[in-house]
This record gives sequence, structure tokens and C-alpha cells, in this order.
Amino acid sequence: MTQTNFQALGLADALLSALAAMDITTPTPIQAQAIPAVMKGRDVLGIAQTGTGKTAAFSLPILDALIAKGGKSKPGAPRVLVLAPTRELALQIAENVKGFTAGTPIRHMTVFGGVSIRPQIETARRGVDMVVATPGRLLDLIDQKAITLSAIEHLVLDEADRMLDMGFIRDINRIVKLVPEKRQSLLFSATMPQNIASLAAKILKDPVRVEVTPEVVTVEKIDQSVFLVPQKAKKHWLIKSLPGFDKTVIFTRTKHGANRLSEDLGKAGIAALAIHGNKSQGARQKALGQFHSGELRVLVATDIVARGIHVDDITHVVNFDLPEEPESYVHRIGRTARAGKSGVAVTLCDPSERAKLRQVEKLTGLRFDVQTSEFSDASAFADEPRESRGPRQPRGGRPAGNKPQRSENGQRHQPRGAKPGERRGVPGNAAPAGGAPRSGEERAARPNGQRRRSRRGGGAPRSATA
Repeated sequence: MTQTNFQALGLADALLSALAAMDITTPTPIQAQAIPAVMKGRDVLGIAQTGTGKTAAFSLPILDALIAKGGKSKPGAPRVLVLAPTRELALQIAENVKGFTAGTPIRHMTVFGGVSIRPQIETARRGVDMVVATPGRLLDLIDQKAITLSAIEHLVLDEADRMLDMGFIRDINRIVKLVPEKRQSLLFSATMPQNIASLAAKILKDPVRVEVTPEVVTVEKIDQSVFLVPQKAKKHWLIKSLPGFDKTVIFTRTKHGANRLSEDLGKAGIAALAIHGNKSQGARQKALGQFHSGELRVLVATDIVARGIHVDDITHVVNFDLPEEPESYVHRIGRTARAGKSGVAVTLCDPSERAKLRQVEKLTGLRFDVQTSEFSDASAFADEPRESRGPRQPRGGRPAGNKPQRSENGQRHQPRGAKPGERRGVPGNAAPAGGAPRSGEERAARPNGQRRRSRRGGGAPRSATA
């Protein structure tokens, strides 16, 4: 029987309080199916796409087990390992876990390449209960003796199909050999090709299979349109268009972007508030209350809080940025056309976001007619100020001790300018100290998942510990 609330699932009070604070009240189908099985200690094979709520489906029952067991993980010996294919997904999982563990002593950290390994080594050696990691950087930490997997009790592979597509199979096999034989294993994948079925058979023992279909939006009631608008012109498009809209939710890709956009709209005389994971529960509730009552007409939000927006009379949804995952588009526009009403969804597409738009078209089966407007000419608008990335490293060299790096997704790559077989310094476009890695750092996976034997170094420190 499907449970209709989290209390009925038997989760710890601390988790129920955290869910209430995050405005999450009703389990999604995969949560209702998976949580009871995981709480019983069963291995789980989950077939579900991004955006179905699978992060909570695996993390809530595991966190419940940690709370029930109590105690503290030893330094460098976490009890939970979650593997994700990309930095973005790892950070998204970690942000959810941070919300779920509020008010508990459970500690977690996020591990990915493209940034300095040193802060991650220090955090790991202090001790955490849960590690959310991309495979390559995790192996770097293991090789540096910062982490051991000998105490792992719960192993999760999220988006396993993407990990295999990106060439991580050898990394995954090595990691699986390092975790104890006696453990609980969970594997989630959007699809079930033969290579995923083989991997599942290898790491899962008598698993419970849970499967959900992607959320379907009644597109007949949503007028969807796409405008070609360069990034630096998007706020000008909004400033001109919003006065003609009623109750509107604007989605941005980042928390910083949400804050900055709400401030820019305010300066233009359009009252708007930002809501995202870094806002306190009180601030989010106040903003949603004002929005629900009509006192506030514009909300600026991130994907992480999309499901917490339950207002039936939202007339417009604006995608200020295309989402990283196409499934998020479905959840975003699903905030309008609720309770039998119609709605409007407008997407502002920078030329660099065309690939993301094609992903949305592939998922939804729609073909968008990208429209132009007076805002389509980028030369008519001043450049937006860039976020500071910290001081650059000198070109042509690297600080002593730094070694060739992995990409943000955890894959090793050959330093630019090196001939095959050579090891040269980090190139001049490597991640600057104190800043985020530049786009040039990402490289394709090596053939057949092969990995260089070099270790990570250099880059910008970035820690997402709880």
C-alpha cells in the first residue's frame, strides 16, 4: 500500500522536522516504494529519472539508520558512500542531504575534481559520516590515504547509466572491491541497458526493484514559448515584460543568480524575493506567504525548492536559465496550470544554451520555435559583471607540488600542451587558486575508462561539508 505521508513511513522525528522545514510533505512515488525497502535493509534497484525524488528515496532511510545506530564515524572512515557522475549532481545531492540532516549530528562532505584536493583531504581526515563523490576524485583521496572504504555500510550508485557512459566502469569496479562485502547497496538508473543490468547483478544481492515513470505535464494547458535572449539582456527582457504578467515564478540555475536577479528587479521597481536552499525556513515561508496572498507578485527560485512551491494560481513561469537537467524543466513549468487552470511558460535561451534546449525537446517530445525580439541583439546591452574567480596562476607553470588534474566530473585528463606520454605542468588555463575551475578544464573520458596514474592538485578550494 502506498504511503501518503512521511510519518507513515516511520522516519525519525529529526528527519520529519527537517522535511517539514523544507516544505516537503508528501512522498513521491519512488520515495513511497523505496524508503520502506531500504529501511528493512534490502538492496534496491531503482529505475527513475532525475527529478523524481530519488535523492530523498535513498538518503532519508540511510540517514534514519545512522540516527538509530548513533555513534560517530572514525576519521577518514565514512559509513555511507554515494557515487554520482558529475560535480553538479554531487552538489545537488549534498544540498538535499544538508537540509535533511539539519538538527542532527550527522556530517557529510562532497568530493569532486576541478578544485584543490587539500581541503577535501583535511575534511575527510577530520571524519564524516557520509561522502557524496564523483568516482575519480574519490580514488584520489583513497590513494592519498585520506579516506578508507573499510567502514562503508551503505553504498549508493546514482545515475549509474551516466557513470558508465562517461567511462567510469573501471573506477566503479575498483571502488566496489574496496567496500566491505557485508553492506547495503542501492543502484539508481534512468534506463536499464545490458551493461547496467550486469553491474546491478554484480553489486546487488536479491534487490527490491522499484520503477517510476517520468512526471508528465498536461502541456495542452501550458502555453510554452522560447525567446533567443543573450544572457546580458535577460534582465532587461524581464523588466519590460513582467509588468504584463500576473503571479510569476522565475527560475535561475544558481542561488547567487537568484539573489542578484531579485535585487536587479527591485532596483527597477519590481518587487521580487528570492527563495533557495540557503534561505532560512522563516524567510522562505514569509516569501511564499506573501506570494500566496498576492502581496508579492514575483518569486525568483532555484530548482531545489521548485517542489516546495504549491500555489494554485501561478500564471507564468519564466526560465531565466535553462536547467542543467531537462527533467527540471518539467518540474519548473509544472508550477503553473495547476488545479485545472491554464498557464504560460517562457524560456529565455542564450545562444550557449541551445544544447540544453535540445535536451528539453528530446525529453518532452516538443519542438520549440525559438523567437527573436528587440532583446536578441547582444551588442545593444552592456556586459554583466562577472563573479570574481580569484587571482590567476602564472601562465606556463604551476606551483610546486601540483600535479595533473581531473576534470570537474572526476575524470583524469592529459594536460594541455603535453605530448602523449609526457607529464607537463598544469596549463595556463587551469583552475586559478581561490576560484572556480574554468570551462576549459573539462575533458572527455579516456578510452575504456583508462585513467592516468597522476594525482590531483592545484585548483580552487571548495568545500561542501555539513
